[in-house]
Amino acid sequence: MKTMEKTVRVPGGEGKLTLYLRDNLDMDRDALRPMVLVIPGGAYAYCSDREADPVALSFLARGCHAAVLRYSCAPDAVFPTALSELAESTALIRENAEAWHVDPKRIYLCGFSAGGHLALSLGVFWNREDFRRVLPPAEKIRPNGLILAYPVVTSGAFAHRGSIENLLGRDSANEKLLSLVSLEKQVTRDVPPCFIWTTDGDRDVPAENSLLLALSLRANGVPAELHMFRRGGHGLSLGTAEMNGKTESGEVAFPEIQAWLSLALTWLDVDGRSKEEEHDHQGV
Repeated sequence: MKTMEKTVRVPGGEGKLTLYLRDNLDMDRDALRPMVLVIPGGAYAYCSDREADPVALSFLARGCHAAVLRYSCAPDAVFPTALSELAESTALIRENAEAWHVDPKRIYLCGFSAGGHLALSLGVFWNREDFRRVLPPAEKIRPNGLILAYPVVTSGAFAHRGSIENLLGRDSANEKLLSLVSLEKQVTRDVPPCFIWTTDGDRDVPAENSLLLALSLRANGVPAELHMFRRGGHGLSLGTAEMNGKTESGEVAFPEIQAWLSLALTWLDVDGRSKEEEHDHQGV
């Protein structure tokens, strides 16, 4: 395994990209692997360590390359600074795909909570003309799929207000911007395929965020897979005791939640074709 650290500089911010690259075996030195870029949550106020490297290493252990983006947060940076950092990181991976043995058609984003909002933001804005001045060329930054864990999606009735306020800063009452970052309203057929999971017991980012997104994806013909687990609250990461500590009920792990990683890997089809190829094959 090779580990690399990259600094991602954009106007108003400086993200930190950590790359974990698997070594190819002698019998297949030119093999290309999918890349999963992990984007931790933290309400756009910080980047949660529990949703960062442990998740990346779990994907690495299952045959993927992996990376973690620690993006700029409030109060030092507001929208669209973190989005620009994520776009630049995605472009950097795609530009170096050959050298790093990454399949350029299989670059996926895995975002948690506010990190899910950030991942989805790139998924909806990657080819928008009004973002051309702050994002690299569209063909370099389009994710090939999104894995969204209990994502912040809406700025409406079910919003996580802290995330939206941190994202927009002093403009958090601007109705035009509030509508822009209410991402269920921004979905088009150009959004990449999505894998979404949440919990019925999430009181911080209600499951309605994921449900609103799933309905919007369906209305626009975007392939999506949605899992809503009965137990569990917010910020569960991998669902293990190591990640979560002791809850009020005394529980330290949620075995059913832990299934999301295997479900996501099945959805990715690590050894198979890209989500775009699958989408085209289905004639969607």
